[in-house]
Amino acid sequence: MESTNDFLTKLHDKQQKDEQNRKRQGKNNPSEKLPTNRNK
Repeated sequence: MESTNDFLTKLHDKQQKDEQNRKRQGKNNPSEKLPTNRNK
């Protein structure tokens, strides 16, 4: 069993990653998506 502090740390980390993913994927709105770099 993990401590409450460890659980909250993981939870906040997951929420932050979810928010970043929502920004990258545009929340199902293609016009809000970040541009992809196709020609490297």
